[in-house]
Amino acid sequence: MTNLFAVFIILHGLVHLWYVTLSLRLVAHMPEMGWSGESWLLTRVLGDAATRAISTLLYGLACLGFVAAGAGLLLGQPWFHPMMLRSAVVSLVAIGGFWDGKTSQIVEKGIIGFTISLLVVIALVVFGWPPGIA
Repeated sequence: MTNLFAVFIILHGLVHLWYVTLSLRLVAHMPEMGWSGESWLLTRVLGDAATRAISTLLYGLACLGFVAAGAGLLLGQPWFHPMMLRSAVVSLVAIGGFWDGKTSQIVEKGIIGFTISLLVVIALVVFGWPPGIA
């Protein structure tokens, strides 16, 4: 079960690459993609270019952190726990901060990823998963 969870965490991390792709405008934006690259929190204050740069950084860090944490869990490394926790928090900040403030297409805008990252935080902090690691 632990190995399955580790692979799931790696895949969850890799999904963050889609938002890096969108923030870097590596693909043309289409409305059905959901996230437009705008942030309800930062776009008006910092402008589009700075908002996208910060988004790229945070989503990239979340991706790398989750992949590393999942690999660490697979390899039985004790550092997976703080790495996974930090990655989940960065993911929550990125998804929450770079949401465009609109509820349409909420799935495409990351609500499932937000929920997964929140559940990871709860599992690690509240329930002390896995036992013996803290």
